[in-house]
Amino acid sequence: CSCPPSKTHWLSSAPPQPESPGEMNVTLEKLLAPITEKLKYLLKKAEDFQTYLLYSRDRMQKEQFAKAMPTFLQMCQPYFHYLESTARSCTPYLRPPQEPVRRRLLEISQQLACQLEQLVLMYASFSFVSLEDTDPFSVSCFFCGKFWLNELRQVSIFRYCIPAPYTAAHIPRNLYKKMRWNLDILEGSSHICYFLCFRDTGDETTAKMQKLWSIGRWVPLDPDSDHSSDVLSWVLCRQPMGDYQQLLTIGFEEPSHTLATDLLVQITLLQDGNRNHAPAAWWQQEAPLAKVVLLFFRLRTVSG
Repeated sequence: CSCPPSKTHWLSSAPPQPESPGEMNVTLEKLLAPITEKLKYLLKKAEDFQTYLLYSRDRMQKEQFAKAMPTFLQMCQPYFHYLESTARSCTPYLRPPQEPVRRRLLEISQQLACQLEQLVLMYASFSFVSLEDTDPFSVSCFFCGKFWLNELRQVSIFRYCIPAPYTAAHIPRNLYKKMRWNLDILEGSSHICYFLCFRDTGDETTAKMQKLWSIGRWVPLDPDSDHSSDVLSWVLCRQPMGDYQQLLTIGFEEPSHTLATDLLVQITLLQDGNRNHAPAAWWQQEAPLAKVVLLFFRLRTVSG
């Protein structure tokens, strides 16, 4: 037939128009609806814990909730694991999602971590839980997820509810940790700990102290696992001692839970020489602080 195509046929064969920002947001929320519903459920449970603590007059009931609170933190672990693993894992079999999805997953992870931290601090303020890092029954830190850097390296994230001394001996001096990342290397079964720390700087006599934030690596001093394979040295050691190898100075403003982990990922990948495999999309759209510190780290790596 030589007749021109109908208007309807022309519309159906036209290339799809790009979605508007509003349409993209609706699509994203629909896609993540099951995840956000789970978030609402966990936030509601956290709110219930706070409500019973503040308004219940039954001390025994408060104590029961205090005993159940660590179990609630454990209940959140699979959810954290899903969020961080889905957003960050990078292996031949796992790839990070598109940037809007990735960013939203990490926002959810950040929101839940902050809520749980406030919950723990509230119970600690009523002396129902301990935040002492040396107490084996304390709630000094909680698990915030894990992800794969590559097929051989997995990172676990932990957040301290209050800044804790870097070591029980308070050495190095005036150094406090706020986050910990455990890097497990399957090849060789080695283990490395990284920390988000701040160091009190300034004049102690005038109380004009500032917190200088940085990311660094635990360096074992005693026992020295790098040079000693004697199991007894670990069994007989009352408290492992370590030094702090500062890798990146961030500044006087505490980075968010999400940004700190992003920086840690970049540091480890740059150290390994995997610059071509680094998922750099996050810092192209993140705060200027991230760009500055990473540029500084790259320049220092090249010059050093």
